[in-house]
Amino acid sequence: MMDATGGIPLEHVIWFAITLFLIGVVGILIRRNVIFILLSLELMMNAAAVVFIAAGAFHDQADGQVMFMFILALAAAEVAVALGLVVQLSRRFKTLDIDAASEMTG
Repeated sequence: MMDATGGIPLEHVIWFAITLFLIGVVGILIRRNVIFILLSLELMMNAAAVVFIAAGAFHDQADGQVMFMFILALAAAEVAVALGLVVQLSRRFKTLDIDAASEMTG
C-alpha cells in the first residue's frame, strides 16, 4: 500500500522503525556506558516517533505529528534528568560505567 509520504510504502517505514528499535534494545542490553545507554534509549523513542509520523501521514491525520511533539518533550525531559545523573555518577565514582551505580548507598 502506498501512502502520502512521497510513495514510500508504509510497510517499509515500519520495518525501518523496527530495525531502529531493535538496535536501541541491543544497545541498552550490551553497553555498560551510561551515555551509550541514553543514546540507545533516544534511538528507541525516535523509532516510535517514526511510526507515529508514518501512520499519521498514511491516514492523512495530524495525530502522528502531535504524538511526535509529545515524544520530543519526553526526550528533552529525559535528557535533563539523565544529565544530572551522569554528572553525579561521574563525580562520585570517576566513571560512567553503569555497574558502578549498583554500589551507590545513601
